[in-house]
Amino acid sequence: MDHVTSADGTRIAYDKQGQGPALVLVAGAFSYRRFPGLLELSTLLSEHFTVYNYDRRGRGDSDDKQPYTTGREVEDLAAIVQAAGGEATAWGLSSGAVLALHAARAGVGLTRLALYEPPFVTTEAGHPPHDFAEHLTSLISQGKRGEAVKYFMTRGMGAPGFVIPMMWIMPGVWKRLTSVAHTLPYDAALLEGHLNGEALADFSTVGRPRSSSAAARARKACSRRRKTSPTHSPRPGTARWTARTTTSR
Repeated sequence: MDHVTSADGTRIAYDKQGQGPALVLVAGAFSYRRFPGLLELSTLLSEHFTVYNYDRRGRGDSDDKQPYTTGREVEDLAAIVQAAGGEATAWGLSSGAVLALHAARAGVGLTRLALYEPPFVTTEAGHPPHDFAEHLTSLISQGKRGEAVKYFMTRGMGAPGFVIPMMWIMPGVWKRLTSVAHTLPYDAALLEGHLNGEALADFSTVGRPRSSSAAARARKACSRRRKTSPTHSPRPGTARWTARTTTSR
C-alpha cells in the first residue's frame, strides 16, 4: 500500500499493480480498493496496464477530511494521476464514472475514460426522490447507516426491496456496505443536477468517444469480469456507457 497527499492534506491510499500504460480505477458507491470485484478487475487489467487502485476519500485506508466537496474528490484523483506520472487512463464505475468526468472537465491529466454505468437519469421516468441527497445526509447524521444503505439502494439505485434481506444473510456483505455508508452522500453530491432528467450539458467539453487498442484491452478485461461478478442494472432512463473511451480536451 502507498499513499499520496491531496491538495487539502488528505492522505489517499492506493495499490499499484502490473506494467504498461497507467490506468486508475475509480470505484463507485460502496466500493473501495480491497473490494473483491475491484481486486479481480485490477488483476485482469494488470496484464496490460500499470493499475492504480485507490480508496476514495473516507473509504478503506484513506482519510476523510471535512468538509466534503466534489472539488476535493477531483483533487484526490488528480493526486493519484500525478503519482502515475501526470497522465493516465481512468476506468470509472457508476458514481466513479461521474467523478472521472468531473476530473476530465477540470483538466486532470486523463487521456482516456472508460465509463461503466454512470447513473445519470436523463428522463423524468424512474428518478430518485427530489430530496434524495438531503434525506440520505440526514440518515447518516443520525447514525442510521443501515437505513442509509437501504434507502440508497432502493430509492437511488432502483434495487427491489427483497434484495436487502438477502444481503443481511450473505456473509460479510452487509458489514462491508455499512462500513462505507457515510460516503454515500459524497456519491449523491457527484450526481447533483443529474438525477431528475436534466440534460448532460455540464460535460459537453469532454471529448468525443473514439476507439483505441487500450480501450479494446479494457473492454476485454471488463467482459471477463462480468462473467463472474454481476453489477446492478441501470435505472430506467439512465445512460449506459459501458467501457466506452473518450479523450478529454
